[in-house]
Amino acid sequence: MVAASCPYQLPISEGSMSDVAVISTFDSDEECAQGILALHDARIHEFRAFFPFPSEKIMEAVDHVRAWGRSPVRYWQLFGGITGVLTAIAITFGTSWEWNLNVGGRPIISVPPYIIIMFELLILIGGLSGLTGFFVHNRMPVFDLFPGYRSRFSEDKFGLVVQCEESAAAEVESVLRDAGAEDITREILEAATGHH
Repeated sequence: MVAASCPYQLPISEGSMSDVAVISTFDSDEECAQGILALHDARIHEFRAFFPFPSEKIMEAVDHVRAWGRSPVRYWQLFGGITGVLTAIAITFGTSWEWNLNVGGRPIISVPPYIIIMFELLILIGGLSGLTGFFVHNRMPVFDLFPGYRSRFSEDKFGLVVQCEESAAAEVESVLRDAGAEDITREILEAATGHH
């Protein structure tokens, strides 16, 4: 499982040193949550949390730090639902006007049977756009590994990976060590991986 970082990456200045990933390993989800809160207290917000199972403690810490609020996927769903209803209206009313079939003295445009088609397209297009919004906002699918990811983060350890400039890495290491990290390493990042 991965708790994604903020959607906005800090710009890398032209004259800066190389970027590094400070990779910290924790034994428990409680220690990892404390590490997230410690990073927040130190005003360090560019991180990714990796954990082997869904952890409510880590998600609460990430939600507290990020202040994400409600999911934006609901707007995708609303837009898709409205688009579905308008599409159904355009198709049903348009075909009725175009073909102009008068059957048994009934009106050309009869709304009650069209409500079924409106409902079906509301559900269909709303559901597909909600699914699309889910994938877009979760940055899925991921084809390459995140910088700093270790396979043990999927087995029995919890990890925090902080991307920062090399000059700030010592401060980040200190914050994570004080939060209870059992292992801290650095990994130099390539320029292409800084914009995930």
